[in-house]
Amino acid sequence: MAGGLLLENSTKPRGNTTDESCRVILGINVPNIALYMLFIFFTLFLCNGMYTLLRPFSQPRFIPEFIVTLSLSLSLSLSLKFVGFCLSNLPFVRRNISAPDILQTLKYIADFGMVCHMFVLGLEIDHKIFLNPPVRETKAACTGMLSTFILALILTPFLHVVPHTASSTKFNLSLSIVLSGTASPLLTRLITDLKIGKSDIGRFVVLTGVISDLVSTLLLSLGFIFFDPVIGYGLRDVKTILQMVSVLVIETVIAAQLSPLIMNWVNSQNPEGKPMKGSHLILSVAYVVSVCSSSTLFSYNSILSAFLAGLFMPREGRISKMMISKVNYFLTTIFYPVLFVWVGVEADLTKFDGDHLGPWARLFFLFVIATVGKVAGTVVSGVMLGFHWPEAVAIGLLLNIKGHFHVYLAITAAENKITTTSTSMSILFAIFLTVIYTPLVVANIIDRARKRSPTQRMALQWHDPSTELRILLCLRGPQNLRSAINFIEISRGTPDQGISVYVSDMVELTDKIAATLVHGRDGAVAVMDAGVVEMREEVTRAVEGYVAAAEEGGGGVEVKRMVAVATMNNMHQDVCILAEDLMVALIVMPFHKEEQAGDGRLGVGHSGFRHVNRKVLRHAPCSVGILVDRGLGSITNISRSTVSLNVAVIFIGGKDDREVLAYAGRVARHTGVKLTVIRFLLEANSESASTSARPGRPKVNTPEQEEEMRLDDECFTDFYDRHVARGRVAYMEKYLVNSGQTFATLRAMEGQYGLFIVGRGGRVNSVLTVGMNDWEECPELGPIGDILSASDFSVTASVLIVQQHSLRGELAGLDDEFSIM
Repeated sequence: MAGGLLLENSTKPRGNTTDESCRVILGINVPNIALYMLFIFFTLFLCNGMYTLLRPFSQPRFIPEFIVTLSLSLSLSLSLKFVGFCLSNLPFVRRNISAPDILQTLKYIADFGMVCHMFVLGLEIDHKIFLNPPVRETKAACTGMLSTFILALILTPFLHVVPHTASSTKFNLSLSIVLSGTASPLLTRLITDLKIGKSDIGRFVVLTGVISDLVSTLLLSLGFIFFDPVIGYGLRDVKTILQMVSVLVIETVIAAQLSPLIMNWVNSQNPEGKPMKGSHLILSVAYVVSVCSSSTLFSYNSILSAFLAGLFMPREGRISKMMISKVNYFLTTIFYPVLFVWVGVEADLTKFDGDHLGPWARLFFLFVIATVGKVAGTVVSGVMLGFHWPEAVAIGLLLNIKGHFHVYLAITAAENKITTTSTSMSILFAIFLTVIYTPLVVANIIDRARKRSPTQRMALQWHDPSTELRILLCLRGPQNLRSAINFIEISRGTPDQGISVYVSDMVELTDKIAATLVHGRDGAVAVMDAGVVEMREEVTRAVEGYVAAAEEGGGGVEVKRMVAVATMNNMHQDVCILAEDLMVALIVMPFHKEEQAGDGRLGVGHSGFRHVNRKVLRHAPCSVGILVDRGLGSITNISRSTVSLNVAVIFIGGKDDREVLAYAGRVARHTGVKLTVIRFLLEANSESASTSARPGRPKVNTPEQEEEMRLDDECFTDFYDRHVARGRVAYMEKYLVNSGQTFATLRAMEGQYGLFIVGRGGRVNSVLTVGMNDWEECPELGPIGDILSASDFSVTASVLIVQQHSLRGELAGLDDEFSIM
């Protein structure tokens, strides 16, 4: 029947025609459609299940997809070793799925999915890379590709990878280009998943991989214009070549010039936050399809055409980002597993000829050629660029990764009789080997980074008591002077411990002050503005007077003067750089609000310094404290002979509260301070309390919570033995049920203490603070600090809020932005 309907058993009586037509659609039995759909869903299930099993080994999704086509192939004997490729090789599956119509359907799906894959690959590459290519990455990419290309061109003729009927020279040329390329989407995903994407070597590898992928694909696109792989790489006629060149030029110009106009108009009509209009979405998709398919009318390859169209289309804007995200989601969840089903159907394991040496030799030497070529090239470029040789080798191994496009090319070569099925499978296994070792390479990079650039956690909890404590104390002006001096006094500890305080003035850089800056020969900058000079001299005199008095009282205090001159937007950078250069364990920032009339009530404050505090909390290389002064500065002298200050430490749990205990240990040694530690515990009868653990211990839901509570108990036990048991510190416990009781308990402490020391947050268990964030006026203070600093709380209680330093990122003991090159 015309129109694509192929009726089976058409010789049966007419009375059965209706039943047969219900069972036969497009030449496929309806029961078989259900069987094939079940097969596809089963493949997706196996791929995701295997991916979950392999995640502890840091393997990318490509590996389980490859495995699901090779695992069930040898009757369960390889079921846990190889999955898309194996499933298709089960005898009963192959008999049902090898029908010509099913093979053709899978081929159509593979072609369509690969068009989407290459379009998104081109769209994600910034075409401005042609105008301003990165020098270092381009050198590494080109040397790696060139060395691999030359090595492959010399050695592949000896592997006999093509039948004698094909043009072996031209195929070896194409194979050399493919071996010299890199699967940049797979490499980028792997680098990101393994948490080194923000490091210098991670950024370098990703960009170098993109350039390598771009160059190799452009070479293939150019080669397709002149040679036809379907007819043994025969040279096309001049007319066909001119037609292809012309239509590709037109397609590129349209993609580069017309696309921004259409995409920008669609983006302007559909701003972020509003649903995309259906007509505009259809228009955009139709336009993209028409551009991508225009060159295919003149026999150009649709996959390469989609790549070139995507390469020159704008990658910014809502519609482009939507296409990238949606297509990538489709590729990851549906297409890639189905692609490997097609791979498994086409690559029959029984045709691998594993009992002969030839296929294994081709597999081994193809992998060695690609690997040695890449490593040799990157080592050479590493010498030119001044890289350490281990990093150069690691870069080469990572750039050797091959992906889905290379798998597609290997199967297509066998399908078009350019290579044998055995050779195609050797190429597939070689591709598999280039991916599976990459997590080990990344792990080795991380290990070397930890050894070569160890990151010290600059915090009070890990401070060595045998060395002096370094603190960076920032001031906005003389109004912070008295509270700063009293803070130094209570923090000084014993004379044998020692403390070095860097008192830094934060001066906002205005046009007036910028005109008075004087640059010294050593790079130092002096501010000659009269107001700033007077302010700094006043602070210096007061600090020097305190240091002189401290020397008479036993010494152990060293104070140095610093200055940070910057705009409000960049002030946090100067503070953080100072802290890093001085290797301090704690930065203390003044609260942006201050007393107006000396009655303890805080004014509106300076919003610019509020943002400075927030940025310092986010970017500081050490622990940070914010000091809310409501009376601490009014104490004229904290004597060591009599108690002059009552201090309370609130301990609920978490890393910030543990940092507070570490600081409280120094405060406890001051004889003029009466310190009380108040621990908030969960009521044993509470629904959130654990029935199996000791009273006050909340329910444990995750190993992280269990670990945090273990650290809390160890830290508090150590503090109790050192200070509470020896009578230096008073101790109280408050058993509470929820955050409401926490709030009421804090309010009940009003007027009892002159200084509260609390952690900003960082608590795994939030039962006693849950919901407090909803009414925070100053989130930078944390829920407890915000309550104690509120305008309706005690006007005589100052508050010190502490945040413990934690390394940015998810690499244990190493910053995500580590540098190893």
